[in-house]
Amino acid sequence: MSRTKSVVNKASKKNVFSLQIAPARILKGEDCLRNAGAQIASLGKRPMVVGGDNTLRVIDDYLTPIFKEYGLDAMSASYAPDCCESSLARLQKGLESHDADFVIGVGGGKALDMAKLVAFKGGLPVVTIPTSGATCAAWSALSNIYSEEGAFLYDVSLKSCPDLLILDYGLIASAPPHTLIAGIGDAIAKWYEASISSGNSSATLTIAAVQQARVLRDILFQKAESAIAHPLGEDWQEVVDATVLLAGVSGGLGGANCRTVAAHAVHNALTHLAQSHHNLHGAKVSYGILVQLRLEEMLENNQLAATSRQQLIKFYHAIGLPCSLEDLGLGKLTLEGLRHCAEIACQPQSDIHRLPFKVKPEPLVAAMVSTTLS
Repeated sequence: MSRTKSVVNKASKKNVFSLQIAPARILKGEDCLRNAGAQIASLGKRPMVVGGDNTLRVIDDYLTPIFKEYGLDAMSASYAPDCCESSLARLQKGLESHDADFVIGVGGGKALDMAKLVAFKGGLPVVTIPTSGATCAAWSALSNIYSEEGAFLYDVSLKSCPDLLILDYGLIASAPPHTLIAGIGDAIAKWYEASISSGNSSATLTIAAVQQARVLRDILFQKAESAIAHPLGEDWQEVVDATVLLAGVSGGLGGANCRTVAAHAVHNALTHLAQSHHNLHGAKVSYGILVQLRLEEMLENNQLAATSRQQLIKFYHAIGLPCSLEDLGLGKLTLEGLRHCAEIACQPQSDIHRLPFKVKPEPLVAAMVSTTLS
């Protein structure tokens, strides 16, 4: 009897997986941040607000009245120079000196990643308030770490998604339009990467994650142009929900079975070029999708990938996403510079090796310069 129980317990342990699927609470709507005081205050009394210098000034008008009404003693701290190890160490000291009991992250992907990581390291709740539709960082249980110069280094898996996500449409609408366009590029990559990295998995949640990514892609194909043309309209709200929320659903459900592949590997490599830093994360990722599809054409003779690439190019032209190195402002990149990027993207730990075929720097360089080939 006891031996049987022991065997069952050992078998059970082998099948235990941890998934960080979704934030504990989500508030969304136009001007919802100004009415979120009770939800914010339920997490503590001494928040630390983390964001970029400009964002901290903008968000002050929203948060100061809440802090006063609910008697919260807040401090603000910039994550500059980047979402990097030195900023993390400085913010951890600030967290301790303020005796903070929760963290509020405001801004784009890097600000939110840093806020989540500071909270995770301190064992504290975190609120994420995205100020654009550029990424799903407000949702995910993941933080990307960069060098002080902005080069991607590694990512950190967190124990949970944020405790509260506040998606204020009015705040999102005040961001420059190109931020949402970049978010569309980042979100649409979920399908092209998850459909490959999941392989032929028959796991229920993996299948659900991939199908959610497909739905996400279709929503963006159908509504992105209208959304960009009509801020705060119905299609715009649906697309913002897609880039910030639905994109997170796929990653949350899929977990380790639905990881990034070549599109993000190319992004990560490009961040090591200073001349690429003016491009947002999603712009570089969207170009990376074309590189991934081009690799599938070249190395696997995959005609479906060729068709998908042409479909994406037409879509990119319609909404303003980059299709080539020239579109990214990297048209004068030397062969040496391209080779350097390709070598970084092909390092042993790179996500590019989740492709079902081996990729070396030489064909990757060829794919990077031929993304718009007919």
